[in-house]
Amino acid sequence: MSEYHKRLRTLRLSKNIMSKQMAEFLNIVPRNYQRYETGDVDPPTSKTIALADYFNVSLDYLVGRSDDPARY
Repeated sequence: MSEYHKRLRTLRLSKNIMSKQMAEFLNIVPRNYQRYETGDVDPPTSKTIALADYFNVSLDYLVGRSDDPARY
């Protein structure tokens, strides 16, 4: 599992959000969202941006290019 997928799951769990709720937010079926977290599927760029915005973290942090979640 890549850092991206780990961080996605960690962020969701830190906010006590169910994967079904994230799927609804992204307008996808729950199984597709679960595949994002397991690393079976990489989300499209538009979904990655939406996730970074939702969790208020930088894209670099979300995809594992930085350990600083701050958005600039």
